Amino acid sequence: MSSMKMDISMKMTVIAAIAGFTFLASSPVFAAAAAENYRFYCAQCHGLGGMGDGPNATRNMPVSPRNFTSKYEMERLTDEDIVNVIREGGAATSKSTLMPPFGKTLTADEITAMKDYLRKLCKCKGQKTLG
Repeated sequence: MSSMKMDISMKMTVIAAIAGFTFLASSPVFAAAAAENYRFYCAQCHGLGGMGDGPNATRNMPVSPRNFTSKYEMERLTDEDIVNVIREGGAATSKSTLMPPFGKTLTADEITAMKDYLRKLCKCKGQKTLG
């Protein structure tokens, strides 16, 4: 096989793999995994329904957990804002120091799926990222 044909074949394989992954990342399997991760990692403070009313949310917390169902609040955030706070934690984004970073716990794909899950809770898209 000539070098040119091999390069084209390799490129087609990579494109097919990316397309397949993109499909999987938006699939119900990823959505179910995001919901499960949310229940395990987030619901203690943010509540099962995302209203900021989890069993660990108390009046004496320095910052109340975000209500993910608030379209008003969530529309103000870009997708990048949401990914950053999930990955880096509350302290890194000037939010609650009680929220741990999940960048070493969840994969980048799981964090993206979690962002998508939170967008479903608010039924909103959020602000566009500049640049």
